[in-house]
Amino acid sequence: MQSDYPEIILASASPTRAAILASAGLRFHTQPSMVDEAEEHKHFARNIAPPDVALALARLKADNVLEAEPGAIVIGADQVLAVGNEILQKPRSQEEARGQLLKLRGRQHQLHSAAVLLHGGHVAQFVDTATLTMRDFTDDFLDWYMETAGEGVQTSVGAYHIEGLGIHLFSEVKGDYFTILGMPIVPLLEELRRISVLKK
Repeated sequence: MQSDYPEIILASASPTRAAILASAGLRFHTQPSMVDEAEEHKHFARNIAPPDVALALARLKADNVLEAEPGAIVIGADQVLAVGNEILQKPRSQEEARGQLLKLRGRQHQLHSAAVLLHGGHVAQFVDTATLTMRDFTDDFLDWYMETAGEGVQTSVGAYHIEGLGIHLFSEVKGDYFTILGMPIVPLLEELRRISVLKK
């Protein structure tokens, strides 16, 4: 299904994104970028809208890896969680995770997921948005969730993995499942077909 050349590199350390590409049958390897995501996040968030922050960070990661692997197809990806006008980052502690969940409780938030594909001078970029409503859960539930999920709450913005225990947090989910997981895979596969990396 996939041509042997050029090589595909995923510029991400995310096991979820790697699993999505692998499940789609792509042959690739991962090479996380050296971008300081937290600092760049803060810089972009002050100046541009949340979907554009996701695109800018995805492009930055892809550019960083492409410098070392100029002949490859490089895929960069990023996800931004916005609640109102505020962009959240991954919690750095259990206390921050609890605080994020309290901030999101009973409210809608948006997940903006972006992917950027670079190959030589070719650039393709995609961004998609999902809207999620977190239910007005009790403090007892929050205590149970924090204890059961453990340190896993620190590995994802919003302190949840919707494919796991995090699904219990929500009353409504609108949007593409892969967007929620952080990888708009359908338009990415379409682009790989368009440039003849995948069979049409």
